[in-house]
Amino acid sequence: MYYNLSEEEEMIREVARTLAEEKIKPLREEMDRKSYFPPEIREEFGKSDLLRVFIPEEYEGLGMGFMGTALATEEISIVDGGVGTAYSANGLGATPIILFGSEEQKRKYLPPTASGEKWAAFALTEPDAGSDAGNVQLRADKEGDYYILNGNKVFITNGGLADYYVVIVATDRKKGIRGLSAVIVEKDTEGFTFGKEEDKMGIRAAPTRELVFSDCKVPRENLLRREGFGFMIAMKTFDRTRAGVAAQAVGIAQGALTEAISYANVRKQFGKRIGEFQAIQIKLAEMATKVEAARALTYLAARYIDSGATTISKISSQAKLFASDVAMQVTIEAVQVFGGYGYMRDYPVEKMMRDAKITQIYEGTSEIQKLVIANELLKEDLRKKK
Repeated sequence: MYYNLSEEEEMIREVARTLAEEKIKPLREEMDRKSYFPPEIREEFGKSDLLRVFIPEEYEGLGMGFMGTALATEEISIVDGGVGTAYSANGLGATPIILFGSEEQKRKYLPPTASGEKWAAFALTEPDAGSDAGNVQLRADKEGDYYILNGNKVFITNGGLADYYVVIVATDRKKGIRGLSAVIVEKDTEGFTFGKEEDKMGIRAAPTRELVFSDCKVPRENLLRREGFGFMIAMKTFDRTRAGVAAQAVGIAQGALTEAISYANVRKQFGKRIGEFQAIQIKLAEMATKVEAARALTYLAARYIDSGATTISKISSQAKLFASDVAMQVTIEAVQVFGGYGYMRDYPVEKMMRDAKITQIYEGTSEIQKLVIANELLKEDLRKKK
């Protein structure tokens, strides 16, 4: 399909595709089986300049915004949704600094992120603060020129891999969501350690760890914007990065569709290729149509975000909701096309089905996306009536 991509965007797509095919694909099965992110893959990302895509030009990036990031994420996720997640989560961790960091914070953290020297992560989720994002319990008590952090975060993508973390903390628990703040915590900070690495269903190449803070001293200069802005920082970040999850979902779905088409052209039953059977043809047609619709909505969301529009919550949530549902539907159908072989780990579609599920869950479940969309629709109607 024609999406009016610029020459630079086409180049980024090609670089990401080449990296995925030549460097990631040979390690895909091993990464999934062993649940690890190889250091050589991290190095390849640095060499490819793909980490510069989401960083503004003034901080040694390419300044290609969310459209460029979506294109790169999609291509990587076609081959491996786990590596696509690690890449996208790096952008998620850098986004709060891009949006709300001081000039000093941007100069300190963004150039090494662009070069691949440092990777980022974002930490919001806690045992009792998942969909209820405002229920953060991780304390940050002021003590002189420091915040003293005590508590933990769970299910943090790039946990252990990232070199710095934007962490949502409670600086005043009496104020509820107005008492939340965001601080930058570096990996080697005293009192900051990692819990177990989660043994996940899918996206196993992306490390997911618990973060543990025990009297962890974080300089007050690492506070983003000011105290009480943490919840807003988290929501404004997700408004943008949910389009990245949509791109992951599109990539996973496209990967499964490609495998299903290829298999239908070689697998024979009843003396002919299964692609000649109308039942399979109908499946492939429906899968392809859903993937293209999800891609169109995802690209629209990315373009809208890059336009500088201030009301992006609805379109970003719509893209994530629709694309993640499509990823689940298409990967299930891909397994069905493969039949019994699709259930075996000798073929990649069972992995793609496992990888797809998380896109309906992280950065806000599908149910939360529906609430966001409905809330925006109702607010739009009220504005029209004023």
